[in-house]
Amino acid sequence: MRTGFDFSSWQGVLSTLIGIVLVSLVAVGIRLLVMQSVQMRRERQNRQINERLKTLIAAYKVLGGSFTGELSVDPSHRRDRRARTEAADAPPLEPTFDATDAFDRPRRIRDAVEAALSDIILLGTDEQVRLAARAAEEMAGGRPVETAELVVSLRTFIRDVLDLEAVPVDLAIPKQGPLRSGGGGARGGRAGGGTGGGGRGGGRA
Repeated sequence: MRTGFDFSSWQGVLSTLIGIVLVSLVAVGIRLLVMQSVQMRRERQNRQINERLKTLIAAYKVLGGSFTGELSVDPSHRRDRRARTEAADAPPLEPTFDATDAFDRPRRIRDAVEAALSDIILLGTDEQVRLAARAAEEMAGGRPVETAELVVSLRTFIRDVLDLEAVPVDLAIPKQGPLRSGGGGARGGRAGGGTGGGGRGGGRA
């Protein structure tokens, strides 16, 4: 029975050993290339997962950062709110920091919610994309939007990806709404009014 190895002379043994070494080197090189490509693919996938998770966590904080107060998003613009105020025969707001903040705060919340919904439509799961698209459609139609259902879906997904235990079923968590952002000037004005006197605070009360 013939084989591919020649041990009849030292030249045959040497050529056989060289052939074995070359085949082994080629096999090791192929294995290293495969392992490197697999490792690079895993690192790329991990980066994508981390970026996706980071974006969805940021969206969760925006959409579910409040438990109290107004938990819906007012999609109307400043001109629409001014028109409603004038139509209601309400006295015009004085151009103070508080009056400006009264119009700017809903705008800031709306803009932040719109950006969060856009990120969810891009990177969310099928359920989250459907909920975000429905919320965006409601906002585009000028109707107030509640984000509690979308927040629950985000919370469940994030905890699952992080291998955290599920929220207990018997735990009652209040509905969550968009994070309320405030301007620095408005906060300073309110703080001054509260500690320095009741001029503006009494007027607003």
